[in-house]
Amino acid sequence: MTLSDQLLTDLARLVEIPSISAQPEHADDVQRSAHRVAQMLTEVGCPDVRVLPGPAAGVIARFPAPAGAPTICFYSHHDVQPVTDLETWVHEPLAVTQVGDRLFGRGCADDKGGIAVHLATLRAFDGVPPVGVTLFIEGEEEVGSPHILDIISDNAEALAADAFVILDSANWQVGVPAFTTSLRGVCDAVIEVRTLDHALHSGQFGGVAPDALTALCRLLATLHTDEGDVAIDGLTVSEHFDVQYDDQAIRTEAGLLDGVRPIGTGSVADRLWAKPSATVIGVDTVPIAESSNTLLASAQARVSLRVPPGMTAEAALDALVAHCESHAPWGAHVEVTRGSAGNSGQVRADGPLAQAGMVAYKQAFGVTPVMIGQGGAIPLVGELQAAFPDAEFLVTGIADPDSRMHAPNESVSLSDLERTVEAQVDFIRRVAGA
Repeated sequence: MTLSDQLLTDLARLVEIPSISAQPEHADDVQRSAHRVAQMLTEVGCPDVRVLPGPAAGVIARFPAPAGAPTICFYSHHDVQPVTDLETWVHEPLAVTQVGDRLFGRGCADDKGGIAVHLATLRAFDGVPPVGVTLFIEGEEEVGSPHILDIISDNAEALAADAFVILDSANWQVGVPAFTTSLRGVCDAVIEVRTLDHALHSGQFGGVAPDALTALCRLLATLHTDEGDVAIDGLTVSEHFDVQYDDQAIRTEAGLLDGVRPIGTGSVADRLWAKPSATVIGVDTVPIAESSNTLLASAQARVSLRVPPGMTAEAALDALVAHCESHAPWGAHVEVTRGSAGNSGQVRADGPLAQAGMVAYKQAFGVTPVMIGQGGAIPLVGELQAAFPDAEFLVTGIADPDSRMHAPNESVSLSDLERTVEAQVDFIRRVAGA
């Protein structure tokens, strides 16, 4: 079987399970996915594979290091985002569909494709890699890794490694790899606005009694300036990126409609990776089909905040709460319920093992990797750095700007998967030789 055929086969076995960690009704599927990953690692010859107990649904697999050899830990996650907007999916989301060089399906890019890459890497050594290899496949990344501290603490000896390869970020473009040097953090909160002790007829009281949904809209509007910069006091920006990002490229990659302007000020790279962003990701109110001429007594919204590198997520969450409480329109009662908080991260890649990895990627892709930041959060990175301060880290990925992670029609480049396998195999050999 060719490398392409094997990648397609492995990926199909993973994608067919709807391991959606954010939806309780898929809890059994997440567990089933973890056991499928464990089965596949056993099939490639791993002598020590176990599924972590409890809801975390993580998998740790180990190839013990030969005497005197270092150990590399490869990370990916098997949980995925919900499958929504089915009418906009061109292909079946829970299957792998190949169209040219693209593989479509939920999880192909984030991050079941990463697991397929790890499996192919291990097959290259017939199950006997020349260094110690640990696989850590998480099952809760898409919900903020709530059990990650317990997992690391309870499995510190099994996870200990000289280098960690986190295959959950993104590449610069198809055929051009990237290494992530900083990650924004993320936090969220539910904001409830209450203005009345009961709903009212809008014709009888409209114009005097404030509607809660209207008040909520006004409050949410204060999160940004007219230019689109986040207007929350206390969010510190301490890092800048010297990476040129073409304005037309970002319009194309993001799919901006004609006439729609990008938001924010400063360089595109800084807006994506160094500055905060605030997004209203959910609103609880009356559906349009059920709406009537009624002033609502209460309304809620969930706000997600991307945290600048170097700032803790808790500090950013404090700033968001303070902003909402101090910007209540018309004296409305505002209650903020704190949600999850994942810290930002910074990654140095100047150690000898990391440098070996960069050389391996350059050889496999034929171009020098781009050093980038990442707007998304990977809370695991900071927690592993704290637990293993002497280890080196490489944060990279398989996705590209058109992968549409978390959205309909998620996809990944098959040729990039193949090149990543080649890079990981070369990296292991270089570490073994060193």
